[in-house]
Amino acid sequence: MDVSKPDVRPDEPNTDLGIDAAEAHIKSVSISEGLPGQTERARFMKGESIGDYKWEEPDLEYDETGVDLASGEELAREEQDHPFHRGGAITPEGLIDEDFEEELGSPAFEDENDPDFLYRDIAKFGIVQLAGDDTLGRKVIVVSACRLPLREELDHQRLLKYLKHTLDQYVENDYTLVYFHHGLNSRNKPSFGWMRQAYNEFDRKYKKNLKALYLVHPTNFIKLMWNIFRPIISAKFGRKIMYMNYLHELAQHLQLDQIIVPQRVRDYDALQLSSHSWYDAFLLTKNKPTPVPTSITHAPLPRQQFGVELKYIKLHNDGEIIPPVVRQCIDYLREHGMQTEGIFRRSANANDLRRVQKTFNEGAPENFSKLGDVHLPAAILKSFLRQLPEPLLTYDLYDHIIRVQTLPEEDRVKEMRRIMVEELAEDNYFILKYILHFLTEVVANSDRNKMNEQNLAIVFGPNLMWSKNQASLVSVGYVNACTLFMIRRYRDLFVK
Repeated sequence: MDVSKPDVRPDEPNTDLGIDAAEAHIKSVSISEGLPGQTERARFMKGESIGDYKWEEPDLEYDETGVDLASGEELAREEQDHPFHRGGAITPEGLIDEDFEEELGSPAFEDENDPDFLYRDIAKFGIVQLAGDDTLGRKVIVVSACRLPLREELDHQRLLKYLKHTLDQYVENDYTLVYFHHGLNSRNKPSFGWMRQAYNEFDRKYKKNLKALYLVHPTNFIKLMWNIFRPIISAKFGRKIMYMNYLHELAQHLQLDQIIVPQRVRDYDALQLSSHSWYDAFLLTKNKPTPVPTSITHAPLPRQQFGVELKYIKLHNDGEIIPPVVRQCIDYLREHGMQTEGIFRRSANANDLRRVQKTFNEGAPENFSKLGDVHLPAAILKSFLRQLPEPLLTYDLYDHIIRVQTLPEEDRVKEMRRIMVEELAEDNYFILKYILHFLTEVVANSDRNKMNEQNLAIVFGPNLMWSKNQASLVSVGYVNACTLFMIRRYRDLFVK
């Protein structure tokens, strides 16, 4: 998508979003006055003091339509009042009975000097969220402008440090950013000076492995910022930026059922869609885009493996507990990938990934040697796990496993072992054991492949267990800690 043309009209509203259009007037946005000229822009990007130059920020009009800016307390409460299923729907019964993050505090190995503890005053707003993996196995990080509190309620320098701390956990892997712009307005927007500082601090380390940046609901403010930064943005990085005018456009690139979309963003999207004339609506209906498929909603193929239950795969593969796709990927990686630096960190070619998935779903074996990309079976393995209708460690066990992570280590070993042997379904147990045994082999070669226990825990944690409710970065920390623990104490936990 050409980033210089953000006003391209979408093809079709996604009628599956299930949002009633809000009845409100859409205010036109004009920022034709007050744009900085070339000289001012050059001074701005050189880092000259805005105060010294006396360059006034233009009095921009943001997309404040229908948005009554919430206080910090209200934004924090919204994280609990509007949880989402993994499938994107609001949980009918609300959140789980207890607030485990508040009740449990930090994972057992954390202390008051840990960044996750230090930045909880920022994390509570839910400005930044981890949304699992995309279809190519890349981490998806979501930033929501509507969750920014009033400027006087937020220390923006701490916000910048928190953003860097969050990204630091994932930038060594390929990752994707989604930015929901709706909700940014004159009362919560950071200063231009802060934006310049942020751009300068997010250096090549953060940009190298960023594979896509989706700007959702862009306004003229986004165009302004693009004009300011364009002279110093490389063409390569510019190609990673894509404007998404509507959520259904985003659905063509990512799995919306795994993206945390604030309700205000959904309402605004519905409002925008409802503003079309009858002729525009006709054109949209005629050219409906195809969203990225997530799970199987029709009758699966006889040898289907992606998006179906484990028992279905076992039934149609002669009773084999280990799915063929898992066995073939691990066999190939064990022989050809153990010495590959950054194995499981890189994503694969999208077309190759879809073709291999299709091959496995048709019941045919895949010859990875002919494809010549060791990162492809690694991405396929992660994709298979993430597309399971239910995670290997199951929804029912999620809450208890999270609780267990706060126990002293030896007590944690005993309880996790009991859970594995007594509560986890037998097929899930043996598949999990098979995968984790392989991960211990990867760790044993970490001097060559640079994938230690912590790196593998970050990569595999969200693919082995997730909750039906909206995930926060704190809960992801527990998931990663659990995965790290299972890799380290593999021999103590998997005893059958």
